[in-house]
Amino acid sequence: MARDDTLLNALIGAIVSVVLAFLPFSTVLGGGVAGYLQGGDRSEGLRIGAYAGAIAAIPLLIGMVLFGGIFFLGALFEPSAALGFVFVFFALGVGLVYTVGLSAIGGYLGAYIAEEYR
Repeated sequence: MARDDTLLNALIGAIVSVVLAFLPFSTVLGGGVAGYLQGGDRSEGLRIGAYAGAIAAIPLLIGMVLFGGIFFLGALFEPSAALGFVFVFFALGVGLVYTVGLSAIGGYLGAYIAEEYR
């Protein structure tokens, strides 16, 4: 892939992350693929890995918003359901840090491998 295809490389990395979601740390693999395809220096690999993680987090965002909506509607009628609503959005934040952060680390490693072996 060319270095100019940043969005395409990030999308390929995100697809790898989602397809391999049954594996632990699949986001590192997806970010690594994106960083390797992008080439460039390690800071660019870190950036493209974070992009891939952000794209891979879209299904997580959709699921958490729908799930959080259920608790929000429940909180309108039962105040104790508000705790579930808070928990869902705490879990969303943790999930985003996990997905984007580990994907960025993978992008860094992918760019390092591309530097060493190209």
